[in-house]
Amino acid sequence: MEIFNQTKWNYFVLEGFVELENYSSAMFIVFLTIYILTLIGNMLIILVVYKDINLHKPMYFFIVNLSFLETWYVTTTTPKLLMMLLTKDKKISFYWCFAQLYMFHGLGITEGIVLSVMAVDRFVAICKPLRYNIIMSTRVYRNLSLMCWINGFSIAIIPVTLTSLVPLCGSYHLYHFFCDLAPLLSLACGDITVTVTINRFVGGFTTMFNLAIIILVYINITYSIIKMKTKSGRIKAFSTCSSHLTVVTLFFGTACIVYAVPKKTHSVDTDKLYALVYAMFTPFLNPIIYSLRNREFNTPRESMRIAKDKPPLFICELDI
Repeated sequence: MEIFNQTKWNYFVLEGFVELENYSSAMFIVFLTIYILTLIGNMLIILVVYKDINLHKPMYFFIVNLSFLETWYVTTTTPKLLMMLLTKDKKISFYWCFAQLYMFHGLGITEGIVLSVMAVDRFVAICKPLRYNIIMSTRVYRNLSLMCWINGFSIAIIPVTLTSLVPLCGSYHLYHFFCDLAPLLSLACGDITVTVTINRFVGGFTTMFNLAIIILVYINITYSIIKMKTKSGRIKAFSTCSSHLTVVTLFFGTACIVYAVPKKTHSVDTDKLYALVYAMFTPFLNPIIYSLRNREFNTPRESMRIAKDKPPLFICELDI
């Protein structure tokens, strides 16, 4: 088989949703609408938190980070998908393909770390409310945010570099709507066992490590909530965590299926469906989930009035 040569083939062809090509116009309208609403929703959250000084708290700082991250996350793949649907031009250059791969995985890993840090923030707020302002100081939560971004993009270098070094065969068609690890490695010539093993270990370990932190944190949070004396306190605590748990379920559920579960258990079409969920629909739903579940986002003026006499412990005060 002819080895992939960058001088001869300097691009890939993203096949996208071949089985749904007759519905390209409808998909373009749907995906464009979702993309625009996603950008508007996440930017509104950033703007609201920036304008309302009473929302300048660690939890909202991480929500802003998540919204900023989601804005770039959805922008990494959606514009190219929209262009493919509109112009039928499915080509993507070799370098843009790997740039997209790196950005997508860097942002994805960063989001997983941010979600685990947000869970820790909830643990401190609920289980150690009197020490919350000391533990989650401005310096601490800013350093935690910086750590999320640095670690996310540093870890992503490993699978992207290994994949870029794999010799590719004559076919340059990727049966996906963006450049991802599995479609690229499907073009490989020779033995890629080591590359696949390392990539799966990095992706699986990173995903499961962050998920394990979240699970352990919520076990402790649940134990603390059960010990609360008042029913109203337990209800407020559970409602405080519900939005974060919803986002965690959406993000980690699909990510685990695509990157942690062996490929033999699901097809390429299934991979594309799950990828569509965490690449487009999760960023779209996140601002909706946080704004609908959060009383202070819905009533910023009221929060400005009542926050003066209350310590900025968490999204809502807990009756413990």
